[in-house]
Amino acid sequence: MQNRFNRKWIVPILLVLGVGIFFLPPVYSRAMPRVEGWISSVKYLINPPDEAIFQPQQQSQVDAAVTQMMQTHVATQTIQPTSTPTPGPTLRPTFTSTPLPSSVSWTDFRYEDQKNRWNYCGPANISMALNFVGWEGDRDDVARSIKPGVQDPKLDFIQQGRSDVNVMPYEMVDFVNDETEFRALSRPGGDIDLAKRLLAAGFPFIAEKGYYEKDYTGKVAWLGHYQFVTGYDDAKGVLIVQDTWNDGPNFALTYEEFTSSEAWLSFNNIFIVVYVPEREAELLQVLGPYADERWAAQHARDIADDGIENLTGIDQYFAWYAKGTSHVALQEYADAATAFDQAFAIYNGLGEDDKERPYRMMWYQTGPYWAYFYTGRYQDVIDLANVTLIETISKPTLEESMYWRGQAKYMIGDTPGAIADYQEALRLHPNWGPAIQALQDLGVQP
Repeated sequence: MQNRFNRKWIVPILLVLGVGIFFLPPVYSRAMPRVEGWISSVKYLINPPDEAIFQPQQQSQVDAAVTQMMQTHVATQTIQPTSTPTPGPTLRPTFTSTPLPSSVSWTDFRYEDQKNRWNYCGPANISMALNFVGWEGDRDDVARSIKPGVQDPKLDFIQQGRSDVNVMPYEMVDFVNDETEFRALSRPGGDIDLAKRLLAAGFPFIAEKGYYEKDYTGKVAWLGHYQFVTGYDDAKGVLIVQDTWNDGPNFALTYEEFTSSEAWLSFNNIFIVVYVPEREAELLQVLGPYADERWAAQHARDIADDGIENLTGIDQYFAWYAKGTSHVALQEYADAATAFDQAFAIYNGLGEDDKERPYRMMWYQTGPYWAYFYTGRYQDVIDLANVTLIETISKPTLEESMYWRGQAKYMIGDTPGAIADYQEALRLHPNWGPAIQALQDLGVQP
């Protein structure tokens, strides 16, 4: 009788012990990513993210007075799509005609990869760019500031940052400008000619690009990725990049590969330059008309228009999306909304395998939220955020989507819902300025 009683409690006791051991911080920190990976795989198998589509329901509101009112009302709350650089010169310089060398290769920096970290191409690349100009920190120093992750005490620093799947260009630029002695700026609309001019003048740059790769679930899909560009060779027709993932240091990409629609164009040909303050005037001279942010956005729009005219299918989708992003940068929100409507229409008609539908797009680029919000299409903002947070990612850990859903909820009168979204955005990204400001504007202590 006593033996049967003891055997009866063996399994429950072992389960309790197992659960207790699992939640010990050292075990939990190592085991939880594997559990979450398995859960993600199951969710993606049941509800493939590439099958999720967003169908805009509202027409653009183009009343200038209403748009101006909304811009004024939330001006202190919205996330800047790009950071504002130090003031440029009064007269916009033009490109010089100085002949460029046939090849350039910069090596005076410490190569860093993103291995043994989660979603770390942003911190690793900005760390390399900073190291080139004399900074002594590393990728973790960057991540602690701009990619802190959910502050779960059971997780170590590396695992805490796992939930943050992307670092935006403006976050990287702001980190350099606010937390180091160096300077950074970003512009859209880059091309090979400008790339070579920057490199020849000693300004390696970071490009944000798309590419197809197997993710941790084993699926081949379109992903966003940063690369530090450190050289070129005209004879071979290649740029030299420092790839923090599979391709490693000093990897050659042809000019055509680098600028393809799925690559640089899918991110509106954006680039980031890190520099010492003493070289700012020289950098602006090299940038020429790119020194003017508005000119750069217009040039990026022209590149997108060319793609719209000459591309089809998913390539044309990327071009329409880039066009919308340029209109947002120009604060032409009605035009941006029209462009994004067209982009989503093409997206929805693509094939249903992962290589055809780049379902992660909204993880990296939030231009549609800007366009729909500033044209009064609040329900479209909410619907798009819901699709992004619920159907394209295994866990709703995108603070930008939470924030914009909160903005739209507030505008339709759902203040409690807005506060909840702002608070969740702040939980996902501690000390994140936009969420803090939004809560403070509503009289809520962050």
